[in-house]
Amino acid sequence: MARKSKIAKAKKQAELIKKYASLRQELKKAGNYQALAKLPRDSSPTRARNRDMIDGRSRGYLRKFGMSRLRFRDLAHQGKIPGVKKASW
Repeated sequence: MARKSKIAKAKKQAELIKKYASLRQELKKAGNYQALAKLPRDSSPTRARNRDMIDGRSRGYLRKFGMSRLRFRDLAHQGKIPGVKKASW
């Protein structure tokens, strides 16, 4: 599990991205890059990192399921992810 501070930072960053999205879009259309540079750094969507919804792990993230590979494997073995079953051949 990721540190609680990393999870809290990711939530705060997501709020900043949402807050400044419309302003950022208008400034980009206008070509005002000096004003863009004055916005908070964490309001840029490219700085956001995908994290596991359950435990906050950032590495091994599966976009389709919104969780890390480790959590995915555990839940798949338990049969808690619909449409996913262990392969055998």
